[in-house]
Amino acid sequence: MAEERTVHNIPEAVDDFLRNFLRRVGLSRTLRSFEAEWYNSGRREALAPETPTKEVFFIPDALTHRQLLQSALDEVRRDTGLLRQEVLAVEESLVRMQRERDFHRLQCRRVTEDKDRLLEDVKQLKKHLESRELRQLDVKPQAARRQRRLVSSAQNTSDKEKPKAKKERSARRSDTSDNASAKSSTSAGDARDSEFPAGGRQVIPRQAPVTSPRWRDPSSLGLSCSIRAHRLPISCISLHPGRPILASASDDRSWRLWTLPTSGEKVGQMMLTGEGHADWLSCCSFHPDGTKLATTSGDATVRLWDFSRGSCVLTLSGHSQPTWGCSFHHSGHFLASCSAGRTARVWDLNSQRCRLTLRHHTASVNSVCFLPFSNLLLTCSADKTLALWDARLGVCTAALHGHAHPCNHATVSPAGDTVASCDSRGVVNLWDVRRPESPMATVDAGPQGANQAAFSPSGKRLAVACSDGRVRLVEVDTCAESSLPGDGDGVESVTFDHTGATVMSAGTDGLINVWSEVNAP
Repeated sequence: MAEERTVHNIPEAVDDFLRNFLRRVGLSRTLRSFEAEWYNSGRREALAPETPTKEVFFIPDALTHRQLLQSALDEVRRDTGLLRQEVLAVEESLVRMQRERDFHRLQCRRVTEDKDRLLEDVKQLKKHLESRELRQLDVKPQAARRQRRLVSSAQNTSDKEKPKAKKERSARRSDTSDNASAKSSTSAGDARDSEFPAGGRQVIPRQAPVTSPRWRDPSSLGLSCSIRAHRLPISCISLHPGRPILASASDDRSWRLWTLPTSGEKVGQMMLTGEGHADWLSCCSFHPDGTKLATTSGDATVRLWDFSRGSCVLTLSGHSQPTWGCSFHHSGHFLASCSAGRTARVWDLNSQRCRLTLRHHTASVNSVCFLPFSNLLLTCSADKTLALWDARLGVCTAALHGHAHPCNHATVSPAGDTVASCDSRGVVNLWDVRRPESPMATVDAGPQGANQAAFSPSGKRLAVACSDGRVRLVEVDTCAESSLPGDGDGVESVTFDHTGATVMSAGTDGLINVWSEVNAP
């Protein structure tokens, strides 16, 4: 049998624990016995200290052991919390890296698509160049054959004529054949194609002079009426070339025709409306004869609407991004449009195809406008420049530099000699078409953006639609500026009536505001 081991030194906490335990459970006799035996054992040890003792071992205190375990558990929990934080940080880093990876993948995909599109454009341009070269090579033998036929026919019909007269006639006929061959080479093979009027600038028909009223200050103009035209913002308004009719284009994908209020009316009446675009409308423009309307939209198409039919008669598709504006040639046979795809196009309405694609700007082309009674075309772009084009050849004849911010709109005076352009900072520049190297005057209508500008019929006054809800009126000769009060909603479009005495504006609130002289009869 193993030798019984005893405890040599029992911690004091065990004595107290036993006493408290026996006292709590009411074992008074056991407590007295314990104390008697405990004190007797202590007395014996004191009397015989040299008595050899057996091997002893330490009985650990339960409380101390629990404290040790608790400290170890707390340390484990602390390490667990630190590890959890590290895991969360690694997880966030992983998510961020995944997002960056997806972003770079998207950018790589876009760059690849742009590369493929550019390669396709290069292939098409090469094919076009080869076809043009072959066509030119083919024209030369045809012209030579026509010249030989003309010369031979002239020799057969006029054998008795003098050699000098014969040479003159053959020379004249060869010149006509060369001109005919040149025309056939410039026309792109469609018999329905229209021809631009000859000459760079036509004579403007004589009209009765238009006198512009002198407004002493903005208080001389008052809001005569407001037309609730659309529920969504209005992007553009356009005046009929001959009648008091106003067209409006809105973000609700529709356009509407309104009669302007007369002296006895307060609210204009809607005459006609049209829907068909798949996205918001950005611009509308009347045909020179007033029987049709052209609209541009965010669906990247240009539509032509016939009022007599009350429907769309032509859809022009060719732009790859939203179209911003359109303008008719004074002959009515051509329509120019511009888009966010950095290009402008000239459409032939007879053959219903694109005759020219104008590429010069490096950013979105925001407006396009034919100069009155001219074959020149004006474009403005978000690349802060304007460009003048020869619409017959598709050549940029002049680039206008002067804006420090993206250009929103450009327009031409009725006489065709002055250009007004406005940008996203509210700066309005006036240009002389004959000397487009630098602006001849600058007006600051900021600090917010200027969205559109319009000349009065006399060309002496300019109205500017601003994003701060006001319409700025600028005297072209003196650059004196005044403004019409606004209500805070941005003004997107502005125009004058046929007399120049009334101003119409429209914007984000869907209202068409008509401003006229307060004391007008």
